[in-house]
Amino acid sequence: MTGAIAAGSILVQEGTRLPDFLRLQCESDSNGWAAVKDARSTFEKTQEEGWTFFFMAGEIKATVFGFDKQKALRAALERLITDVKSQHCNSIEITRVVGKSFLRVPYVSVSAHARHLQKGMSFPG
Repeated sequence: MTGAIAAGSILVQEGTRLPDFLRLQCESDSNGWAAVKDARSTFEKTQEEGWTFFFMAGEIKATVFGFDKQKALRAALERLITDVKSQHCNSIEITRVVGKSFLRVPYVSVSAHARHLQKGMSFPG
């Protein structure tokens, strides 16, 4: 999954109750989160089906140093997922993925927003 992660990617926690149309659009991974294949149409379609895709204000960010870009990206995603779970959310929208270096040590920085997908309009407390 980490190879396909880019700005605009949406990940949904496995076991989350999903609308029928979205079940077919998710690619599962061993980390317990599934990537939504066609993220752009997801927002409109969820509203049409009576679902809400809550957007949590405040961007979250994780930066991981490492020479193996895929391992660093996976570690950054794990940190973000921990943050998303602490907000009682079941989804994450990646807003930016940047790979750079500092003093010749490469790092990956991933920014995202916590999201929560559910049937209805009332966010769980």
